[in-house]
Amino acid sequence: MSRGFRDRLRAGELLVGTFLKTPSPVVAELLGLSGLDCVVIDGEHAPFDRGSLDGCLMALHGAGVPALVRVPSPDGSHVLPALDGGGVGVVVPHVRHAEDARAAVRAAHYGPGGRGFAAAPRGAAYGGRSLRQQLSHAAETTTVIVQIEDLEALDNLPAIMATPGLDGVVVGRMDLTVSLGADSPSDPRVLQAVDTIVAAARAASLAAGMFVPLVSELPRWRAQGITLFLLGSDQQFVLEGARSLARAARSEAQAADG
Repeated sequence: MSRGFRDRLRAGELLVGTFLKTPSPVVAELLGLSGLDCVVIDGEHAPFDRGSLDGCLMALHGAGVPALVRVPSPDGSHVLPALDGGGVGVVVPHVRHAEDARAAVRAAHYGPGGRGFAAAPRGAAYGGRSLRQQLSHAAETTTVIVQIEDLEALDNLPAIMATPGLDGVVVGRMDLTVSLGADSPSDPRVLQAVDTIVAAARAASLAAGMFVPLVSELPRWRAQGITLFLLGSDQQFVLEGARSLARAARSEAQAADG
């Protein structure tokens, strides 16, 4: 499962995922039945602690769906639980400089100053791999994606993209909108910045991804070279489903009333 995701990402295959914002293994399990290519557990903006994170990783692992964790920072205290719990990789937000990207890669991989080793966790097959096997497995499968969403990062794109061990880049379009002082993610300045980021990623042979609020936007960004699309969230699905149900029920009831 994990090797397949990193290989598919780096090969430029079309991948569709969503965000999990509710710290519930049951919700994670439901998303695992959806047919999505991946689920991104939002450890940056949603109230996940280590226990709830592990429960959601367990549910997605059991469902055979690759789970990425958007961590609050590249600090090892955030990255280690994501990977030990069975996540296929991490998404690191607000990467502004090459050193930020290097810190993310370093924290996600074994080695000096990097990921601490333990044979017992789910991410190490509960001791089912030897030391050498686990080191090899992690080196081949761990996915590191950085999120570009700040004006400052635009001046540092070549250095960021050249970071050894980096697998992909996700555009944080909403934060980029705020950083550029725009009022809409459709502002020409924002769209130009996205194009610049995606072009830099492609030039560096990195996968490019983005949160896309509207499915109708996919053809435009697919043509630009984006291959990883993150659409909606569990919260959005519940809210939209409930609203749709309420509208339909009222419409049918009013029709019956004549």
